[in-house]
Amino acid sequence: MWHFPVENQPALHVFAHWIRPALRAVRALDPIPSQWLHLTTQGVGFADEVSQEDLTAIGDEVAGQLAGFGPITTRLGPLTVDAGGVHLPADPAAELVRAREAIRAGIGRVWGADRVPEAEQGFCPRVSLAYANIDGEPLGPIRQALDGYRKSIPVTFDRVSLIDLNRDEGRYRWRIVTTLKLGA
Repeated sequence: MWHFPVENQPALHVFAHWIRPALRAVRALDPIPSQWLHLTTQGVGFADEVSQEDLTAIGDEVAGQLAGFGPITTRLGPLTVDAGGVHLPADPAAELVRAREAIRAGIGRVWGADRVPEAEQGFCPRVSLAYANIDGEPLGPIRQALDGYRKSIPVTFDRVSLIDLNRDEGRYRWRIVTTLKLGA
């Protein structure tokens, strides 16, 4: 999976720390620990189904596709709540969408456009702060509980990472396979 890491976004981490007690207070939410915050961008495939040769080739092709990109500056927020959890959508999102298209093009050059996973349309770049842990929970009370946390946070993404994502004990964890610096 490709994502934009956020560890070098201090304002985002301050906000996440500030809101975390309110997220914990909502029984239907699992707050995401700071070290696992990210902006998910594009899946590649299950680790046991993607060869190391393909990963290397995809990394090389994506690097070529992103060669003309510089750092991407945007804002995250204000906060949104949906059935999946609590998120900070990127606005404006156009450059992140364009970067995702470049990543998809890199995958497509290795595997063919018809094998690129996930839908091409409908990508809404965002950083999730909490995942929902109960299906069908009414959203109104959650939105009301978090209404005081309406903020917009400036961020600059200067790299994108290919990660090996795993889920164990209900938590997502990853290791970085490769990182590409934007504007390098």
